Amino acid sequence: MDAFFTSVEQRDNPTLQGRPVIVGSNPKGGKGRGVVAACSYEARKFGIHSAMPISHAYKKCPQAMFLRGSMDKYARESDRIFDILEKFTPEVEPISIDEAFMDISGSYRIFGTPEETCLKIKNTIKQITGLTASIGLAPNKMTAKIASDLDKPDGFVTVQKKDLFKFLHPMPVSRIWGVGAKIKESLSRAGIHTIGDLASYDPTRITELFGKNGAHIWELANGIDSRKVEIEGITKSVSNEHTFDKDTNNVDLIKDTLMSLSEKVSRRLRKYCFKCRTITLKIRFSDFKTFTRSITLNCPTNFITDLYENCLRSTESFNIHNRPVRLIGVRASNLSNHLWKTDLFDGHTDRSKKRERIHETLDQIKDKFGDKAIGFRGV
Repeated sequence: MDAFFTSVEQRDNPTLQGRPVIVGSNPKGGKGRGVVAACSYEARKFGIHSAMPISHAYKKCPQAMFLRGSMDKYARESDRIFDILEKFTPEVEPISIDEAFMDISGSYRIFGTPEETCLKIKNTIKQITGLTASIGLAPNKMTAKIASDLDKPDGFVTVQKKDLFKFLHPMPVSRIWGVGAKIKESLSRAGIHTIGDLASYDPTRITELFGKNGAHIWELANGIDSRKVEIEGITKSVSNEHTFDKDTNNVDLIKDTLMSLSEKVSRRLRKYCFKCRTITLKIRFSDFKTFTRSITLNCPTNFITDLYENCLRSTESFNIHNRPVRLIGVRASNLSNHLWKTDLFDGHTDRSKKRERIHETLDQIKDKFGDKAIGFRGV
């Protein structure tokens, strides 16, 4: 999606259209301490980019509209977009809330040619959401990703297999996934500046310099990318665990720790727009024997009490009163990439909405004042 967060804001508020818009923390007249979460294309003309300190963004463009934004709203919009993608192929791999890989090789004939299918995807997103998307169509994942970034906004770039090297080799080597600033600098010292330079370099020498990653980026430079679209996505679980300074059978201490871990996992789930259906307790005793107990729910959740109460229930199968505990952990898995998505058959909609607002408020307080600013004792 093109400048996703700010595009949603500009769509919903026409007075923002054509103006520099920044989603992030309060700039406080250039003294704010947060960062830019997203910026419109109008703001980018001033040299503003995501992850830039909000104070720097304000100094570059004080006339910009600075918005706090709403992850709830963006996640709902993301749900709509992913629903659209899945009408064109079941093979969709979410990369983030606004980006995905799709494998249309098995479904494009339903819609025409691969090119026609991509245009229909773009048009459908535009018609249903009022937002624009940029698409890259290519024989492999890396090239498709590069192509999708080249003609934003509202772009569509196609790379045929026969033109793969012609497309890739003139580009700067930093376009390759895995080539960050440090690797780019090392490659530059070796006289490697473009993808073509890397492709023609001795692969043995590249491996000596960078290990397995070196071999991987050399293959990518040569158009070798066998990675498949992973339908399950890249994140499999979210977890936190704690090792006690001394082995303990203090039940109150174990419960307090379990609550703290549940809070951390719950917050991370919301941060990355996930809910889970499977909750797992991990427990290690003083003899280093380790056990796990998992519970799978009918409805996905990211609520603290759901995590805590299910893990606490799992401790009942162990004699923690008389068996000292060394480590305890909470893991959330069986994830869905949809924030606050309520089950259609949930009879407690009002209560769920209330719990969602409470959790969102807790997150905002902790974001502003720190993790220890407020605790949770159940809702």
